[in-house]
Amino acid sequence: MQTLDFDQTVESIIESDDRFAAESYYFLRDALEVTHRELKKRHGQDHQAQHVSGRQLLEGIRQHALEEFGPMSLTVLTEWGITRCEDFGEIVFNMVEHKLLSKTDEDSREDFRSIYTFREAFEGPFLPQKPRSIESGFSKGLKKPGTKV
Repeated sequence: MQTLDFDQTVESIIESDDRFAAESYYFLRDALEVTHRELKKRHGQDHQAQHVSGRQLLEGIRQHALEEFGPMSLTVLTEWGITRCEDFGEIVFNMVEHKLLSKTDEDSREDFRSIYTFREAFEGPFLPQKPRSIESGFSKGLKKPGTKV
């Protein structure tokens, strides 16, 4: 689909459903491309024509958001009105209804239900792996405050 057509269609979607910012539709389109590329890498050239499941798309969305926005991913998505996986399902089905995407008979909004929490997906990668306690530092030879050197 040409960009102008995509732009006009997104405007039309926003007029009828303004829950999500226009940027979310462009982001989802880009995330779908990322998902296709990743699946093609993993499964070979034949994957280009294969269908992307809701779960696969959500993983591509997560990967794309982390690459694009890093630790600000959760903030950006929230600003766009997206706070859970189901919101991406709503965006996908808005795009399907406006012929920007296609679906199979098996596809449903349920495919996007609670695949991951946004905190674990978009904050987790930036949190320390293992909290360090003060006591663990002392066991490694550090002196406790108030002790003589």
